[in-house]
Amino acid sequence: MSARQKGGQPTKKPGTSPPNSADTVKDEFQAIQQSAKTAISSEWDYKLALFIITAIAFITRFWGINHPNEVVFDEVHFGKFASYYLQRTYFFDVHPPFGKLLFALMGWFVGYDGHFHFDNIGDSYIKNNVPYVAFRALPALLGALTVPTVFLIMWESGYTLPAAIVASGLVLFDNAHIGQTRLILLDATLVFAMSVSVLSYVRFYKMRHDPFGRKWWKWLLLTGVALSCVISTKYVGVFTFLTIGSAVALDLWGLLDINRKGGALSLPLFGKHFAARLTGLIVVPFMFYLFWFQVHFAVLNRSGPGNDFMSPEFQETLSDNIMTANSIGIDYFDSITLRHKETKTYLHSHPDKYPLRYEDGRVSSQGQQVTGYPFNDTNNHWQVLPAKPFPEDNLSGHRVKSGDLIRLRHIVTDSYLLSHDVASPYYPTNQEFTTVALEQADGDRYNDTLFELRIEGAKGKSDFKSLSSHFKLIHNPTKVAMWTHTKPLPEWAFKQAEINGNKNVQQTSNIWYVDEIPSLSADSERSKKEPRKIKHMPFLKKYFELQRAIFYHNNALTSSHPYSSQPIQWPFVLRGISFWTQNDTRQQIYFLGNPVGWWIASSILAVFAGIVGADQLSQRRGIDSLDERTRSRFYNSTGFFFLAWAAHYLPFYLMGRQLFLHHYLPAHLASALVTGALLEFIFNLDPVALEENVDAKLAGKVGNSTKKGGGPGTKRVVPAKERMGGNSMLALWGAAGVVMTLVIGGWYFFLPLTYGKPGLSAAEVVRRKWLGYDLHFAK
Repeated sequence: MSARQKGGQPTKKPGTSPPNSADTVKDEFQAIQQSAKTAISSEWDYKLALFIITAIAFITRFWGINHPNEVVFDEVHFGKFASYYLQRTYFFDVHPPFGKLLFALMGWFVGYDGHFHFDNIGDSYIKNNVPYVAFRALPALLGALTVPTVFLIMWESGYTLPAAIVASGLVLFDNAHIGQTRLILLDATLVFAMSVSVLSYVRFYKMRHDPFGRKWWKWLLLTGVALSCVISTKYVGVFTFLTIGSAVALDLWGLLDINRKGGALSLPLFGKHFAARLTGLIVVPFMFYLFWFQVHFAVLNRSGPGNDFMSPEFQETLSDNIMTANSIGIDYFDSITLRHKETKTYLHSHPDKYPLRYEDGRVSSQGQQVTGYPFNDTNNHWQVLPAKPFPEDNLSGHRVKSGDLIRLRHIVTDSYLLSHDVASPYYPTNQEFTTVALEQADGDRYNDTLFELRIEGAKGKSDFKSLSSHFKLIHNPTKVAMWTHTKPLPEWAFKQAEINGNKNVQQTSNIWYVDEIPSLSADSERSKKEPRKIKHMPFLKKYFELQRAIFYHNNALTSSHPYSSQPIQWPFVLRGISFWTQNDTRQQIYFLGNPVGWWIASSILAVFAGIVGADQLSQRRGIDSLDERTRSRFYNSTGFFFLAWAAHYLPFYLMGRQLFLHHYLPAHLASALVTGALLEFIFNLDPVALEENVDAKLAGKVGNSTKKGGGPGTKRVVPAKERMGGNSMLALWGAAGVVMTLVIGGWYFFLPLTYGKPGLSAAEVVRRKWLGYDLHFAK
């Protein structure tokens, strides 16, 4: 391609002069149609390549899938969740339900009853009679289908066969994609749904010249369904929405242009386009997304380990609920134990005092310590007292209610809970909690001993009950909430938890509940259990409560992990994850991308950015380094793939939670698409410019007829063979051959770490520590 100075006389391409008669126009039109049909039907080489690639994908994903016959890495979570579904036992997880429901469906197909709970990595599937191969077959199937989907994306986008082979080959022979799709994990579902979303959108975009037709609607709705599957598997699926949504926004912006080539659209017609996309890509996915939560709630109707994450109202909708069966109304003068919902520590006090000075030099009140203690103990007993004393002849039978002002007396030390404007040990902005003797509590410190009881979700003056009443204890004068956290206090507090007053009253971690009523006798009327009916809760209320819990706990995943990594490390495969080891055989599964393939793809991404920068700079200087058609394809097609990579990768830099290498898999798939497309761009001769729009070619001969949707009446996508115009692709085939040879070599070298066999000697392990990977058995 030679650079052309802008403003010069364009060269007229041969064969584009208008015919002089309607018959000539008709003949040319039919000839072009016939050539398109011939080109499409003769693409036998694409079909053969697709068949071979698909067969290899199934072989590489299913070979040795029964090894190891033990629980591996996060199979402890997703296998467990499948068992809970099959036992209809309520559990909590930070991911949406779709992918986990698929595993449960697979277990149901093979007659598995969910008896095994995948408790520990290394637990035997054989001894516990678990159909683990059936579970693993699901992600293997989806992982195998992902490879031909990538090939189809390239084919449908009009790329040459070598480009399609390179793009799909980077996924086909990638150790990370293989390793992740051979285990009971969610990423295979996520990546497959993401690839189908891109393929469906490409097919929809190709129908843009026949809007509102049957196929147009089909591919629009299939795009929406695929998008719903992505976000219903993991919330990082929102990045696929960002990819498709950005492309749709640009498409709509083009439709709004009054000077568009196909003719201006009326505003009502543009509104129809907008409404169709809104329905197909937002409303439909969201309805499917809600549907999976409805299935989730319908299946999980029994009390289980997820109870503690939900409100008492939610728990009352589950059968066999211990909280519902054992909750007892609390009266004034009852002795109770208070427990923090999140950390499970008890409100505790003992005679020891706070030190005069903390390590940072701040001064304490030197009052009695109030701490959080993890074990049941008599120092956890507190008596509930009214803010104003009852008459002596009427002390019993007064039920504590939400909104009451109460006082708490520590029974063992006979002192009253108090908070005041003194900084807590660890949080200078939070208030200290302590206790004071009766004389002070009834004297000048009386107001400081008053606390408001706020029961979560209470309607009016609801009864205060053990277990089922989740509440916040609000210090009445200063309006801080009693709170604790996981960092233990120093030795002077016996490494117990800090209790302080949190000024952020709305924080969900301020919630407590009453665990026991020690003062209540076993033969008390209040101790008698009555059968309780399972209550109903509206779906949307359950859904929003679960969403809040999911997002809260997802953001709370900030603790360190020995195999976590940072986004900057992913494109260069600087760190992997140890999935499984077996000392006796020296076998291990180490999750790692094919370094050769990932380095090539990452380099190509940099080349793409460089070409864009160079092209923009040359245009500023009035130099056309690319012809209009090549530039349009480069930005619109390859640029779309680059957008998919950026949208699935860059947002991770904004996250504060734990991150792992497998989070890069969707972005890696997009980088494979960029690699195939850019390889064609670099090693290709200038293609023969064939007009996609037959009407544009025949303009002025038969009239510029348009279809109802606002686009030209006849459009076609030019197949790669026709677009190449018979130009030699030898250089492109050579480049593709070199790339695939290197990729297959890297894949084969790291196979023992992907499949977990055979075991490697120390020298063989060391040879695979290319970038200092923390592999086992290197000695």
